[in-house]
Amino acid sequence: MKSKVLLIDDDIELVGMFKEYLEQEGFDVKTVHDGEAGTAEAFTGLYAIAILDVMMPRMNGLETLRRIRTTSQLPILMLTGRGDDTDRIVGLELGADDYVAKPCTPRELTARIRAILRRAQAVPVDTSQQTALTVGQLIMWPEQRRATWAGDKLELTSTEFNLLEVLARNAGRPVSKNTLSEQGLGRPLARFDRNIDVHLSSLRHKLGTIADGRSCLQTVYRLGYQLIKE
Repeated sequence: MKSKVLLIDDDIELVGMFKEYLEQEGFDVKTVHDGEAGTAEAFTGLYAIAILDVMMPRMNGLETLRRIRTTSQLPILMLTGRGDDTDRIVGLELGADDYVAKPCTPRELTARIRAILRRAQAVPVDTSQQTALTVGQLIMWPEQRRATWAGDKLELTSTEFNLLEVLARNAGRPVSKNTLSEQGLGRPLARFDRNIDVHLSSLRHKLGTIADGRSCLQTVYRLGYQLIKE
């Protein structure tokens, strides 16, 4: 079954090129050219991933992302201008899974889409055979892409789930940012890339604290991040 991709960008020529390439690569692509139409399509629940351009007239990509994230955890890949670090960081803080700087090649975009989908799509399994991953008050069911803290459901983006799973499987040990990027994002860490830091900051706000009141997610100087075992 083809993965359905929602492409939201007002650049008609660029969208046409991306659509043609993605369809040749086996994706089913729907294109829309403004944020309001993109939001409405995202809410249908028909898509595996949305590609969202930051720079659009009327309702820009960041506002579109904000609206989608009010009710949907659909994986979202942002298209940003090269050098627009502020837009990237704000987009990640609003819940984007990753970004690609424009101009980018269709091949690069496709590779990034596949990396996100590979980690976002749950694999159906026999529920009787599912193994929970437990660290203190955190419980994760990787096969179901589901997690709870102290019994309450965690609302995580696909990338947040990936990163938290890597940390949980290494609980009590620091995990480098490069390892987190490779295993959580599916790509090597680029120089000056703030992606991991922003996602981990978001996770800190969503996770609870341990007995002494500290966050369960700690920065380990020069080594990376660590999920504390209680």
